[in-house]
Amino acid sequence: MSQEDSFKALLETAVLENIDSCVALSSVERLSGGASQETYRLRIKTSNGEEKLLALRRAAGGEFQERAPQHPGLDVEALLMRSARAVGVPEPEVYYVLERNDGLGDGFIMEWLEGETLGARIVKIPELSDIRKGLAYECGKVLAKIHAIDLETTGLKTRLWEISPKEFVEQTWERYKLLETPHPMIDFTARWLLENLPENYALTLVHNDFRNGNFMLSSSGIVAVLDWEVAHIGDPMRDLGWICTNSWRFGQDLPVGGFGDYEDLFRGYEEESGLKVNPDHVKFWEVFGSFWWAVGSLGMAEHYRSGPDKTVERPIIGRRSSECQVDCVNLLIPGPVEILENEESISSLDLPRSDELLISVRDFLRDSVMKTSEGRDKFLARVAANSLDIVNRELALAPRHLQGELKRLREMFSSNQDLGVLRERLVKSLRERTLSLENEDLRAHLRTTVVNQIAIDQPNYSGLKTAIKARSA
Repeated sequence: MSQEDSFKALLETAVLENIDSCVALSSVERLSGGASQETYRLRIKTSNGEEKLLALRRAAGGEFQERAPQHPGLDVEALLMRSARAVGVPEPEVYYVLERNDGLGDGFIMEWLEGETLGARIVKIPELSDIRKGLAYECGKVLAKIHAIDLETTGLKTRLWEISPKEFVEQTWERYKLLETPHPMIDFTARWLLENLPENYALTLVHNDFRNGNFMLSSSGIVAVLDWEVAHIGDPMRDLGWICTNSWRFGQDLPVGGFGDYEDLFRGYEEESGLKVNPDHVKFWEVFGSFWWAVGSLGMAEHYRSGPDKTVERPIIGRRSSECQVDCVNLLIPGPVEILENEESISSLDLPRSDELLISVRDFLRDSVMKTSEGRDKFLARVAANSLDIVNRELALAPRHLQGELKRLREMFSSNQDLGVLRERLVKSLRERTLSLENEDLRAHLRTTVVNQIAIDQPNYSGLKTAIKARSA
């Protein structure tokens, strides 16, 4: 029996034994997206002859995860969804939490709900134009309800980790250091965060990933809040800052998820909670959001190297780190920057050139594979084509980009050492606090390095456009 057949057989046993009125599992489809968890659409037959859709959410690769406060597992995610549903947060009903003897890994089966979850569509499609007008306000109210969930009566207090803003910054910074890949802008941002910690904050349940793309939306409003896997107990303003982080605006100018204004988000939160929102407090967490996702993106690439789920999706997410880093540049050190012009590639003189080989494969994926594929395969073909675009831009721009970085660092340190050594020296100086964050040479270097890297990784990213505006202002 193939691995796929074995998975479906085990799943059919689980649904037959634990889902009321289920008499057969008709089909199983893995959905696109979900780099850290897997999501499936299940179609079952019921005893009254009808068909019903369910959703399965499980750990990547069907693993059994180690339980710890910082990684509580999908059974706790199910408890969070049930607790949120009980206080009026839009959530699907959770029917069954997988057990170890099911042989399917950690996960749970829940109600299937219809709605839009793709952030890029939520900010654009005409069908949602009316609901977008009040969506930031609605998000504020939903977050206030989440933060008011009673941790004691739900049992969540003993199942979730508690973390202060200072510990969260330090833990994220340490996680990045363990990757052993120097990105000076990440270290600069960590320093800034530790020097600008919020002085007063409450301790509540924090969703920790509430953003455009992690809730389901219909023309009547939010249908479900999704992806509770990184929830914790901490500063609730973390959630308000995260939904304002530029990564989740999907190219739009409006700061709240690309669909709303800060004022509407804050008003919804204040009306539901009775608490006043401090915009500076939220800005701290907006900066942290880009910092956290810069590190998390690199972690996805590391998971590709060492984890069980070696999909084409994970390594390209690693290149999203530069998106977050340019957002940190725009939030903390905006200003003039020299951007390299894109010149014709001379990657080789052979016929065909290496860039032509890359383009031929990319076009095959986009023009042939995507047109004949569906679901996750179509999604992954698009991801693979985008990866080839990055490699092609790197062939054209990286040599001059790296030469410029080397020249600036040699001038900064009065040294003729190579680029790897000098980049490590810069990171060490930031970590040991021997270099001031106010140093103008440092700021100019970071701006130029990060902005030119995003021109390679994602030249259409809105953060690059913001940096260019700052240059011409």
